[in-house]
Amino acid sequence: MRQSPEFERLRLAFRRFVFPMTAAFLVWYLLYVVLSAYARGFMGHKLVGEINVALVFGLLQFVSTFLIAWTYERYARGKLEPLAENVRGAAASAGGGATAAGSVLQKEKPEATPKGEAAEPQASKETGESKASKEDGE
Repeated sequence: MRQSPEFERLRLAFRRFVFPMTAAFLVWYLLYVVLSAYARGFMGHKLVGEINVALVFGLLQFVSTFLIAWTYERYARGKLEPLAENVRGAAASAGGGATAAGSVLQKEKPEATPKGEAAEPQASKETGESKASKEDGE
């Protein structure tokens, strides 16, 4: 599946977004750190009252993080999800069905029971009877 053209298109579309956005954010973050270390006069410049450039840059770090996450969500919904659906379809048509598409079948997990108590038989769960009602009826 990794050599399929559909999967390669998905990987390329993912990388086209993630690599430039990561590089841009790292440059932006390092600019903040370098300016804080070496341009103290600039970063200490007061803009309004006690609010200085360093505080604004620091808050903009949070804003840019949320904007990147929001932009990625929109990009993934518009570009990556349709490509992922193509990959799933190609994998299913290759003869592997849903398991080839990467979906994992979840096995039923037995319910946890307190120590010392036996688990109820499966049949009683299917009929909706509880342990208490069985004991009351016997």
